[in-house]
Amino acid sequence: MTGAATTTPSPTSSGHLPVNGLDLYHEMYGELGTSPPLLLLPGAFMAAGSMAAWAAGLADDRTVVVADMQGQGRTPDAPRALSYEQFADDAAALLRGLGVDRADVMGYSQGGGVALQLALRHPDLVGKLVVMAATFRRDGWYPAVHAAITGMDATTLAGSPVESAFLEHTPDPVAFAAWVQKVKVLNAEDQEIPDDRMRAITARSMVIVGDADGVRPEHAVEMFRLLGGGDERAAATGMLQEVPRARLVVLPATSHIGLVGETATLVPAITAFLDDVAPATPDLF
Repeated sequence: MTGAATTTPSPTSSGHLPVNGLDLYHEMYGELGTSPPLLLLPGAFMAAGSMAAWAAGLADDRTVVVADMQGQGRTPDAPRALSYEQFADDAAALLRGLGVDRADVMGYSQGGGVALQLALRHPDLVGKLVVMAATFRRDGWYPAVHAAITGMDATTLAGSPVESAFLEHTPDPVAFAAWVQKVKVLNAEDQEIPDDRMRAITARSMVIVGDADGVRPEHAVEMFRLLGGGDERAAATGMLQEVPRARLVVLPATSHIGLVGETATLVPAITAFLDDVAPATPDLF
């Protein structure tokens, strides 16, 4: 790492909330007010702290809530299978438990899949939607991703922060291995959202991938289209006349994990999207 070290601010508040049989841990940057907060959903095996730089950068303009989903970080596992639908219901219950009537939602990887389900299952709660490095169908991933997931188990994570966080609230290696197996099954099977359901999402959306992501770029473009992306009027005139319903961002030479480090590039673009900043057209003639 080069350059001066930077410090990430601590959350304004944090704690656990009883949610659908979970003791769900969450962090908040800022205070809830009249403006919609942003719910930030980390990827598989990730905890709230993994997204601290994103939360801090985005909290300059809004309140940010980050959640540890079932078994992740400081949220203990529960005796039930994992599913994107259940994660979405848990996230909705968290928002309602915090007294939030409407929030923008941003999810990374597995969290992006949860964000899609949240927009489908609880559309009244979702203002805008940011889906980063995620899919709506299993074939959205390169086959190598599924092969890598199939080959992992608890020993892959031995001695990692993921294992340490789990054993802190549940000091049982057998329980950790069982949870890892559930995450493995969830991500290997993934989800299958039909095209017509994707088109039914009403939230304005932003789709973000790296060109070296585990998500196939063709799939990201398909998601962008299904969410309302593309503007033939702009294509004909060379200018956007109105704020687009969907936006697509593809970062060059950026991998699935590398995308998480691109806050300097992406936070301004995400902020402009969330704030409905009007598209600019330069004077050329």
